[in-house]
Amino acid sequence: MNLSRETPLVYLISDGSITDDNYPVNSAHLFQVARAAVDFRIPLIQVREKKISARCLFDLTTAVVGLTRNSRTRVLVNDRLDIAIAAGANGVHLTAKSALVDVARRNAPHDFLIAVSTHSQVELEEARCRGADLAVFGPIFESPGKANPIGLAELTTAVDANPEFPVLALGGVEQTNYHRVLDAGAAGFAAIRFLNNAQNLEKLSVDLGL
Repeated sequence: MNLSRETPLVYLISDGSITDDNYPVNSAHLFQVARAAVDFRIPLIQVREKKISARCLFDLTTAVVGLTRNSRTRVLVNDRLDIAIAAGANGVHLTAKSALVDVARRNAPHDFLIAVSTHSQVELEEARCRGADLAVFGPIFESPGKANPIGLAELTTAVDANPEFPVLALGGVEQTNYHRVLDAGAAGFAAIRFLNNAQNLEKLSVDLGL
């Protein structure tokens, strides 16, 4: 699936707080953010909820897909290719523990987005060569619970080594520094804390001309 590169690719990642027990309350927050993402033309949402059952993940994804239908916003599911396909999502986000890109591609529908998490030049090149549509690369800045940041210079090197391939910065990206990753050449950026906020999405939409 081709991604428009006319404006930065902003990739909203859900905060991972949903469980089967708190589903009614915490899913409502995700739905609110997803509606804002649609309203403000945010290109990508990743449903990244690891604490819920497959049944609830399917229901959650189906609901988010419904909210984004006929909009610019596309929905990817973390790791679970089967649920992404069953729920009608636009793609899957693969991690180091997921199936390989080419394996996922063979089992995915036509025009299905495949994103990959990468943390080194080698992983990034492998993702591109195996047929991923985009990769997140990082952590770029310091971020709680993440490895030591690799920095902007490494991001620029990654972008230069993979022309025409969308590389999105991840890790500590927020209001004060997202322009720095775009200036370093990234096609966009992904974030959890910064992007799970409707006001921030609105400001980004205006600032970046989404």
